[in-house]
Amino acid sequence: MSTVFQNRARIRIIILGFFFMIWLVGLTIRLIQLQVFEHPRLKTEVLEQNQNRNTIDPKRGTIYDCMGNILARSLPIQSVFFSPFKGEPSHLQIEKVKKLKNTLDLSENELQRIYKRIEKNSSFIWIKRKISPEKEDKVKKLSLSGVYFLEENKRFYPHGKLAAHLLGRVNIDDVGASGIEYKYNSVLEGKKGEHLIQRDAKKREYRFEILKLPEAGKDLILTIDETIQYYAEKELERAMRKTEASWGTVIISRPATGEILAMANYPTCDLNNPPPMPLSLDRNKAIHHNFEPGSTFKIVTAAAALEARKVNLTDSFDCSRGFIRVAGKTIRDHELFGVLSFPEVIIHSSNVGTIQFGQSIGEEIFFETIEAFGFGKKTGIDLPAEEKGIFGPLESWTQISAASLSIGYEISVTATQLLQAINVIANKGFIISPRVVKKILESADEVMEKPYRRQRIISEKTALILTSILQHAVRRGTGITARINGYKVAGKTGTAQKFDPSIGGYSSKVHTSSFAGFVPADNPALSMIVVIDEPKGPYTGGEVAAPLFRDIATLVLRYLSIPKQEERRNTIIAQNRSRQVER
Repeated sequence: MSTVFQNRARIRIIILGFFFMIWLVGLTIRLIQLQVFEHPRLKTEVLEQNQNRNTIDPKRGTIYDCMGNILARSLPIQSVFFSPFKGEPSHLQIEKVKKLKNTLDLSENELQRIYKRIEKNSSFIWIKRKISPEKEDKVKKLSLSGVYFLEENKRFYPHGKLAAHLLGRVNIDDVGASGIEYKYNSVLEGKKGEHLIQRDAKKREYRFEILKLPEAGKDLILTIDETIQYYAEKELERAMRKTEASWGTVIISRPATGEILAMANYPTCDLNNPPPMPLSLDRNKAIHHNFEPGSTFKIVTAAAALEARKVNLTDSFDCSRGFIRVAGKTIRDHELFGVLSFPEVIIHSSNVGTIQFGQSIGEEIFFETIEAFGFGKKTGIDLPAEEKGIFGPLESWTQISAASLSIGYEISVTATQLLQAINVIANKGFIISPRVVKKILESADEVMEKPYRRQRIISEKTALILTSILQHAVRRGTGITARINGYKVAGKTGTAQKFDPSIGGYSSKVHTSSFAGFVPADNPALSMIVVIDEPKGPYTGGEVAAPLFRDIATLVLRYLSIPKQEERRNTIIAQNRSRQVER
């Protein structure tokens, strides 16, 4: 019996040993599977359950005006996020969020977004970003578990609507969406950092660690002068309300360098409280909107005629009929003139006289001159989405094209292009691309100044003759309302009829009014383009745009401490004054 018992015991031991070995082998295989083959996946799951990695947005660079005044800056502000505890029922999570609804003014859309994230078991859910300090205190008093704060940066514009279209805006993530903010986003945004939130098994926060510090963005110094920008916007708004126009723009520059001192648009809005759909804020009409310039373009026609030597100062043009026929079309003057000299044609803005010498230039030379002045292509201003205007190739010209172009039709331009054109005259024949950024601050003691280039496109003699003519256009011509006591002003008005598709032609009731000029004429401290679209009541450039030029320039000259000058008779024009037909 003992032998049988021993045999049975031995068999049992062998069987148990066999099963133990099988269990040991299985355990070893499972451990190898978990520790070797599935280790990366399991490690990731553990980290996801116990860690949250999030980026730290860097402080965005500050934007200054040319005098060091802050136009845009980023300030620290708190955002609220929700990180639910492991195993917490979704209905309890939703109840916590509902308690924040009134405190944070959460809309139904925002609540639905949060609920969907909760249902997906998300470990990091934004509740409300960039809240006020008052709301921050209210949230803290609620003491809700799983609700945390994260410091971000919010863009702040100290002057609200000042230079709104120029500066542009950023989105909720502090990324530039328009204007300077968009164009120089890579310079302003800096480099992101990273932080880590670690929790225990119950998802309670126990460590907050910064893995990588963010690098702040670089600062910009603009060519814009805060005070001049304020003058331009204030006076433009006043003029717009008076004329009930649809939109208007004013650009002021320093001609010698192409630096933009002010760029104002109306309507506008507060950058700190932009409209829900800020498309109007993204459309900077100073560079985006194309329009037919009308008589301000006669500056280019006159320059082309003088450069091609197709006209002399003593040449006369018969404008007595008040109209001219070209290719079956009748083009009229705004009033009846007699015989006018070349300077007087520009001074009094005669369409009939301008077309006469414009047709003598020659299409190829005229086309090349228009191109040289920068029309039909972008000026290169450092702002996004600049329009290049509409200027057809020479092959597309018709029999009436030269005549139409002579007086500023059959071509569309931007206000910035017109400013660049008047600057050619102010700069004695040199073209200089406009710019709005003066310097990039690389570091505390390192500055990168933006260079500018210039190129001669007309002779100094032609520029000086045109300067003299444009002075007389202000003294006794269509630009007389732009006169400034004690200063020599050179400029040209423009009044363009707008094309009306409903009638298939140009409307006699809807106009775009403009004035382009510079002062002091012999040593320009500033140049300016004024464009007023669809003014109600008085509508000519001399009635609407020129007075606005005068009002703004008077303020700016005083601000810049530009001394008054003694008026001197211009001998070039004086010899032709006997030909003048008084208006």
